[in-house]
Amino acid sequence: MADSGFGQMAGRRRHLLGIGGLDPGQIRSALDLAETYISLNRKGGPRDVLRGRTLVNLFFENSTRTRTSFELAGKRLGADIVNMSTSGSSVSKGETLIDTAMTLNAMHVDMLVVRHDQSGAAALLAQKLDAAVINAGDGTHEHPTQALLDAVTIRRHKGTLENLTVAICGDVLHSRVARSNILLLTTMGSRVRVIAPPTLIPSGLAAMGVEVFTDMERGLEDADIVMMLRLQKERMSRAFVPSAREYFRFYGLDAAKLACARPDALVMHPGPMNRGVEIDSAVADDLQHSVIQEQVEMGVAVRMAVLDLLTRDARGNA
Repeated sequence: MADSGFGQMAGRRRHLLGIGGLDPGQIRSALDLAETYISLNRKGGPRDVLRGRTLVNLFFENSTRTRTSFELAGKRLGADIVNMSTSGSSVSKGETLIDTAMTLNAMHVDMLVVRHDQSGAAALLAQKLDAAVINAGDGTHEHPTQALLDAVTIRRHKGTLENLTVAICGDVLHSRVARSNILLLTTMGSRVRVIAPPTLIPSGLAAMGVEVFTDMERGLEDADIVMMLRLQKERMSRAFVPSAREYFRFYGLDAAKLACARPDALVMHPGPMNRGVEIDSAVADDLQHSVIQEQVEMGVAVRMAVLDLLTRDARGNA
């Protein structure tokens, strides 16, 4: 029997460590609540469901967009926000994750949003912390709130996540966004394709229920959603593509390649974009297809929903 709550249980708290382990009902509950917060944000209505609670943002990797989105989400729900800088702090001087967890426990924080360059870091903290832990990206593992905000964006335009053909294109090998989206979209009934050069395709994709293409035009044929990925050069220890120009020629999204998809196809990108590498500016700014800016708006609402859902048990027992 599926757990009726949202997130993964560890200790006394629920956490969001990844999309893996969430069932369709849990995913729908998050998306439905996010819809409510979209409306409230547009009307400017305040919420105080987290008043008196403390949210800590702990980012070992830079991400202005995600960190700011969580900060806004927490503030709009009435939480007290602490942004912990790892530069020059104890963690940059050799403090272990377990030491950090013990410190945060002593401070009695309620929620921790963590981004780390090592896969599994969020899960380790969830085992040691009394707070609810939200994974804002761990290594090449998962980035669950990005997948949820992408799903909200798609559902608002297409009305459903079922029976859609979604093409995820680019640096799949290093992308936690790709992994979380594959897990969510296949769970919700979409048909997922990945398109990438052979050097950027990880092993084991077939086991995740996706189709693999190395030819972009073929992979985009009749796609409802075209989800572009950033070339993550910071994670590359060697040359995976000959050059940016060569990459764009074969795998960058321009008007000619987009014409292979359905006429009403949506274009998405988790950001930040490398214009002229993964995507042509004319396509990125084409409001007939591009929902890239809308994804940013959806991010705040989704993260409000996640913070709300993960703390409901604790609030009910307070």
